[in-house]
Amino acid sequence: MERYTVSKVVGKGSFGKAMLCKRRRDGKLCIIKQVDTARLGPRERREAQREAALLATMRHPNIVGYWESFLHGARGETLCIVMDYADGGDLYGYLKSRRGSPLPEERVLDWFVQITLALKHIHDRKILHRDLKSQNIFLTMSRVVKLGDFGIAKVLANTMDHARTAIGTPYYMSPEICQEKRYNHKSDMWSLGCVLYEMAALRHAFEGNDMRQLVAKICRGQPAPLPSRYSAALRALVAELLSKDAHARPGANAVLRQALVRDRIGGFLSQAQLQEEFSHTVLHGRVHDAVLPAAAAAAAAGGGSAMGAAAGTPGFVPPAGLAVDDRRAVAAAAALIARPAAAAR
Repeated sequence: MERYTVSKVVGKGSFGKAMLCKRRRDGKLCIIKQVDTARLGPRERREAQREAALLATMRHPNIVGYWESFLHGARGETLCIVMDYADGGDLYGYLKSRRGSPLPEERVLDWFVQITLALKHIHDRKILHRDLKSQNIFLTMSRVVKLGDFGIAKVLANTMDHARTAIGTPYYMSPEICQEKRYNHKSDMWSLGCVLYEMAALRHAFEGNDMRQLVAKICRGQPAPLPSRYSAALRALVAELLSKDAHARPGANAVLRQALVRDRIGGFLSQAQLQEEFSHTVLHGRVHDAVLPAAAAAAAAGGGSAMGAAAGTPGFVPPAGLAVDDRRAVAAAAALIARPAAAAR
């Protein structure tokens, strides 16, 4: 830590904190996440180490940049992860600051494209984020969007593997996670749909008075219609991403092929980045031929870069970070979903 000075604490958790710091040699601001590994069990310690390892492999303009990681403290018990500082705060805070004032569709789509590009990057590398939400999406003053907080991301041994634990934030949990089913990258896409809805409606897609009602609405209910100011194409995209059937949900590459999205890609990736991201074999096959030429044309025109568990499985683990009563409610609600009762009304 001698290379950095601490400006202020910007977040605290059960096992650590995040601090805004300044690098001594050049005064550049950064975020240092400190994790007290001495208080962690073996599993949590591995998760902290995994986040550092994952961040070190991520090199993308729409993913929070990794600087370094090191051990600190008298016995080296504190893991420090140093990463970029996003000077525009997080998306959740920004949307809340709007106080009901709607975002223009152009800005919604620009931010959505950047989030989707970040998801494509990690999904192509067999990684699930597993906690995509507006609080984990960061902004810069130049309106570049960066995906962060890979603390519970999972590297899949195979792209078709299905994760077997329920982790995530309740408002953004997919139906398959709520119902204790197997899940894969399509659950991240559900969360992406929730974020897109949130940017347009300035509220969560699914809400409930308690955890049981929330889970029931996610599994059976439908979100309120988006405001009519948004295009039919955007509303249709939200509906696709929030399909209850995970198989019917588009992946990141399929979303990026849509005309509403495709022509914007070149505004956020350089020519070299376009080639890197779109010219190789990706999850479940090759990118459609239309994506790269259209994105490259947009980049040229713009002058380059603008910037679960199987159902009924014993030992199902409700999302981390919930209160004990909420964790019980998720499990109870999951059991209710299998019944014909109209719990989502």
